[in-house]
Amino acid sequence: MQKLSYAQIRKQYLEYLVSKGHFEIPSAPLVPENDPTLLFVNSGMFPLVPYLLGQVHPSGTRLTDSQRCLRTEDLEEVGDVSHCTTFEMLGNWSLNDYFKDEAIGITVGLLVDVFGFDINNIYGSVFEGNDDAPQDSKSIKVWQRLFKERGIDAKVGKGERIQEYGKKKCWWELEAGGPCGPCSEIFYDTGKEACGKDCNVNCDCGKYIELGNNVFMEYLKKDGKYTPLGRHNVDFGGGLDRWALISQEVESIFDTDIYSPIYEKVKSLSKNDLVKSQRIITDHIKAATWIITDGVVPGRTAQGYILRRLIRRSVRHARLLGIEGVFTRQIGEIAIKQFAPVHPLLNQKKDEILRILEEEELKFNQTLDKGLREFEKIFGDLKDQSFTNENGETFTLYETYGFPLEMTLEELNNRGVKFDDQAAKQKHQEAYEKHQDKSRQATKGMFKGGLADTSEMSTKYHTANHLLLAALYEVLGSHIFQKGSNITPERLRLDFPNDTKLTPEQIKQIEDLVNQKISEALPVTWEQMSKTEALKLVKYASFVEKYADVVKVYTIGNKVTPFSVEICGGPHVENTSTLGKFKIVKEEAVASGIRRIKAVFE
Repeated sequence: MQKLSYAQIRKQYLEYLVSKGHFEIPSAPLVPENDPTLLFVNSGMFPLVPYLLGQVHPSGTRLTDSQRCLRTEDLEEVGDVSHCTTFEMLGNWSLNDYFKDEAIGITVGLLVDVFGFDINNIYGSVFEGNDDAPQDSKSIKVWQRLFKERGIDAKVGKGERIQEYGKKKCWWELEAGGPCGPCSEIFYDTGKEACGKDCNVNCDCGKYIELGNNVFMEYLKKDGKYTPLGRHNVDFGGGLDRWALISQEVESIFDTDIYSPIYEKVKSLSKNDLVKSQRIITDHIKAATWIITDGVVPGRTAQGYILRRLIRRSVRHARLLGIEGVFTRQIGEIAIKQFAPVHPLLNQKKDEILRILEEEELKFNQTLDKGLREFEKIFGDLKDQSFTNENGETFTLYETYGFPLEMTLEELNNRGVKFDDQAAKQKHQEAYEKHQDKSRQATKGMFKGGLADTSEMSTKYHTANHLLLAALYEVLGSHIFQKGSNITPERLRLDFPNDTKLTPEQIKQIEDLVNQKISEALPVTWEQMSKTEALKLVKYASFVEKYADVVKVYTIGNKVTPFSVEICGGPHVENTSTLGKFKIVKEEAVASGIRRIKAVFE
């Protein structure tokens, strides 16, 4: 097996897919536009949902890319050999073109024939079937044929070359319904000892590494029922970091060529050799640089909360490692250097990234000092006594002040407080899980793959948002642009800069203009073009740095004298006549110089 660099793997992957008739598309921004239900793009599939739903893609029916992604579902797994918060997802798609036979063939051919991965170490998984859909027998036959061509008699079953799993592991769908179908994952046996007799490809012990997953969309979920979709799509995603891990034959992704300089710097600053903590800092600071580059700053909500959590988690682990002084800037500089060839904006925003990292680190160090004072209030009277953690006191200290459990228990031990280590950790975990349950309910759907809401009403409000922004520009002046938006099936919300409150006359003028354009039955059309071309057409583009090199531009009205031209990813109606009567229900200030409008269809 040839040892390829991170950059070489990406290059060869894309070249191979292009040779198979795929068109290479650019990576979308990490922070999704016009979808308040998804904090970060978490798969290569997300930007392509409109096309998977049937919209014609201007570049054809075969597409490929390497998409920057962020996932928080596996945050507690970061620190093992293969999990990371931000990563590049190598992807290829068939939009009602090839299906299972060619899709699995492309995946195996690429890994085995191009990259030289040992076929004897490769395993496949398939959907076992249930009451909604039968066993994916077609994928089984394809896998068996591909293995046979390479000298392996592949059997199906527990512990075999092809393993069957249920809906949790081998099925993909959106909670809201829509196109869905079975998955077929591909795994690599690292050669490590099995953790036990029940060890399997989906085990978390590290013996098997998931390299990618083919999703076969051949069903439609509607009202809880599954029917044939009438078309077929393929969505493949593979983790570039993991492919580098296998290709370079190293212990973990942190030992690959792209990560190792960052990892080595963390280790050089450490006084204690805690591998997991060193890996967490490497991952989290690198992730923070990506997030800041896309315009996010640390905060209490949404993307800002995730960024703050990553930086602060790094600081906590730095204390466990005995790292002294301000360190995030040092790690951040190397992370930027390593990934700037992938994402040049990192270099352009280097000073801002490093400043934000350092400011948040210093701020959190002050918070931790407060945590020590709070520790005294909670535990100060326990010297030479026993402690049960019955009420989850350690978690309260952790959640409020970021004071790690390990630090709390160490402080208690130093003060002679008696406690059962495992029991105290169990109570901490119970309090944590209770908190997580509440958080999941509060953010349900935030990190699911795909566009969370493409309902008819949300699509109408999304289009009306364009009309409202154009009307504001015409009525209030050229200083108008979109500072933020939030679309639900019940209403639209738009934030924009304006120093003064809108008068009743201005509000009526804006309403009337939007309703006039609705009554004129204007066509809504789009075309794909370079960002440079698009910015020549768009009057009020915001967050320019987030746009990919190739963008979609939506026009409302005729091309010669359009009413609205915006860079956007959709979804939209085809004609304004379908929208209904527009009504502004609230206009208010949300910050200094920033106004907010909420509007509905009556």
